[in-house]
Amino acid sequence: MRDMTSATAEDRSRLLQLDREGLQAHQLARCKQLLEQILPHNQFYREKFADLRLPSMSLDELGKLPFTYKEELMAARRSGQLSRNQTFPTERYVRLHQTSGTRGRPMLVVDTAEDWRWWMHCWQFVLDAVGIEPAHCVFMAFSFGPFVGFWSAHDSCVERGCLVVPGGGLSTLGRLELLRAAGGQILFCTPSYALHMAESGATHQLDVASLGVQTIVLAGEPGGSIPSTRERIAAAWQAQVFDHAGASEIGPWGYGDPDGNGLYINESEFLPEFLSVAHGTPAEEGELSELVLTALGRVGCPIIRYRTGDLVRPRWSKSGRGFVFLDGGILGRADDMLVIRGVNIFPSAIEHIVRSFPEIVEYRVCARKQGAMDFLYLEIEDRLAQPQRVLEELRTRLGLKVEVKLAAIGSLPRFEGKGRRFIDERGKG
Repeated sequence: MRDMTSATAEDRSRLLQLDREGLQAHQLARCKQLLEQILPHNQFYREKFADLRLPSMSLDELGKLPFTYKEELMAARRSGQLSRNQTFPTERYVRLHQTSGTRGRPMLVVDTAEDWRWWMHCWQFVLDAVGIEPAHCVFMAFSFGPFVGFWSAHDSCVERGCLVVPGGGLSTLGRLELLRAAGGQILFCTPSYALHMAESGATHQLDVASLGVQTIVLAGEPGGSIPSTRERIAAAWQAQVFDHAGASEIGPWGYGDPDGNGLYINESEFLPEFLSVAHGTPAEEGELSELVLTALGRVGCPIIRYRTGDLVRPRWSKSGRGFVFLDGGILGRADDMLVIRGVNIFPSAIEHIVRSFPEIVEYRVCARKQGAMDFLYLEIEDRLAQPQRVLEELRTRLGLKVEVKLAAIGSLPRFEGKGRRFIDERGKG
């Protein structure tokens, strides 16, 4: 099979035009190739798939293989390994990154030079969707720490021929000044940081809408697919906003549509499955389900049937051809869903409501115990200082009373990376 990391724009376009039958044949061939490459060398998956019979493999049979869980990958590594699921000796690897640690201890992930080229290939689908051309100036507003996301975006934009400006090691105001000086047209950042940059600019009498940014690519948080958050960012910057989804242990698997209605999964490089939240069986179209992903081209640190914990609603019939679409993008996480007095709530639903009030600068949500009962406590930085209107909107939209309190402007945390606006204190005390 042809090495897909050398695929051209025409190759990517052809893959987007495959019908469902053609796409599944492509995925099956890639799965077989992946397994043939890793099973002789990768002890983690060789032990998990000890009974696998490659010659008669089908997508249905692949669906019977054991899932991969993050807890397995976080377990103690074998001697000489950096990642528990690495395929080759450590000297074969050229990149080391780690997960953000938002949900526990960070996990190390490693990539060979061939795997890093695969990351670049996957990102080209994202850049195609966003409309990034070699003539564009791209600004990366992040710290260049060990988190993989924007490192891979940086290198992918360089490969495309763009002028790429790294914003690491600068204050927010310093980044805004560099963005203006460089003439950046495309901005990569998290949703939280896009809002914070706009807020910081206003504090220093710098209107970010005057900087000439045409497009913002968001990642790291679900805000890129939350309508009120997207609209706020677009209004502040006067720019088009695109969402993107990926994970250090998986790869850059998704990209948003121009209207912001959800995410496409790049099915040419990732095999998705959807497990019904209600039944644990394969989900029907439009059903709330957990996303399971297999990365088809990452050989050095493979991930097969990985339970992402992301909750989505898949649509196969959005168009006659092309990749599966996720209505509303990532709706939340299975471990984030709160049950408060019998009401199921996702933090993303709260964000959508809070961000619909343009006078609210920042917020934080806390789940606490009051006797035997759970309740939600919301702090807001509100220029109008009118928490009652927010309380009433939450009660109307969620069917739940939420305690809303004012916080002084500028007192709540700001975030460059993934925002941590939800605190669960129900287990304390």
